[in-house]
Amino acid sequence: MNTGPATETVIAPTRGWRFLNLRELWAYRDLLWLMVWRDLASRYKQTVLGPLWFVVQPLVTTLVYVVFNKVARIDLGTMPPTLFYLGGLLAWNYFSQTFQSTSVTLVNNAGLFGKVYFPRLIVPLSAVLSNLLALGIQGATFAGFYLAYKGTAAAGSYGLRWTVLLLPLLVLQVAAFSLGVGLWIAALTAKFRDFAIVAGFMIQLWLYATPVIYPLAQVPEKWRGVLALNPMTVPVEGFRAALLGTAVPGAGLCAISLGLTLATVVSGVLIFQRVEKNFVDVI
Repeated sequence: MNTGPATETVIAPTRGWRFLNLRELWAYRDLLWLMVWRDLASRYKQTVLGPLWFVVQPLVTTLVYVVFNKVARIDLGTMPPTLFYLGGLLAWNYFSQTFQSTSVTLVNNAGLFGKVYFPRLIVPLSAVLSNLLALGIQGATFAGFYLAYKGTAAAGSYGLRWTVLLLPLLVLQVAAFSLGVGLWIAALTAKFRDFAIVAGFMIQLWLYATPVIYPLAQVPEKWRGVLALNPMTVPVEGFRAALLGTAVPGAGLCAISLGLTLATVVSGVLIFQRVEKNFVDVI
């Protein structure tokens, strides 16, 4: 019988700024997958359509944009409006859903965080991963419409190009950027609840500053520099370039977008890790 002294583990907040502790995150990987399953199970619990909402939502939004396109007479060339908007919404919906999920991480999980320790970053990371399922289902919906249009006589010159190989990198960029922005809002909301309301307005206004409803080519030259400061411009245009063969964003635009994405996710993780150490005392 072992009569040695009991082992005691003391968990204390770290000092100063701290970035990712990959070893700790890996140790809690089982909890990460459990959180992913929790997100998927709770999102559409007690709904009639369930995961079909992943299909209904972009289709209804696309229908609204197609009607808007006919009224505003936005020139899309030979591109079917349905494919144009579905392609752009793939990137935007993933960003929007992940941003909204991660931005309320601290507020919505305050009770859980106050009872047990685990890396708080597990929760927003689970949102990033669980929303990939919605992206996959919506991608399958896009593929169905794409095949239907390509089977018609007026198929046009659009189609898959070599840029489709860059699609995983574009998904990774959207995931990183939405995580970074969401962590910033989560950290600010922990002390100032106003940012929970601001986040709702922000995502609505952000849509109009992103070439989802209109192509980047239709934006006047003098305003393209402004859109270059929006890191979501390149992923939305990149998704269409990969799936429909539209023009690839310029190298300068891509460099700015990637640089801002990297800065956002690094600073977001830093500020989140700084705030989560003692947020339970102020929330």
